[in-house]
Amino acid sequence: MDLIVTVQDAVTAFADWIEPTSAELDAIEQEMPLILADVDLLDAHIITLDRTPSELDERRMRRARRRVLAERAALANRTVTVPAGGAA
Repeated sequence: MDLIVTVQDAVTAFADWIEPTSAELDAIEQEMPLILADVDLLDAHIITLDRTPSELDERRMRRARRRVLAERAALANRTVTVPAGGAA
């Protein structure tokens, strides 16, 4: 019996669509401050998984939550550039 996974790897290993497009990379770059803020919030939560959060931990989580909210607001308020020439 052949495994489907090996067949899938052989089929998709050379596909052109695996690489991100320039537009996708630009979108990731625009969202990077939010991604980093989310990582900081996750780090703050991970620190407190095995112990009761101290006052410093609670401040760190509040600060990280505020940063995430600020980055989400900033991302939502950025103007969207529409490509010229009617491209979608």
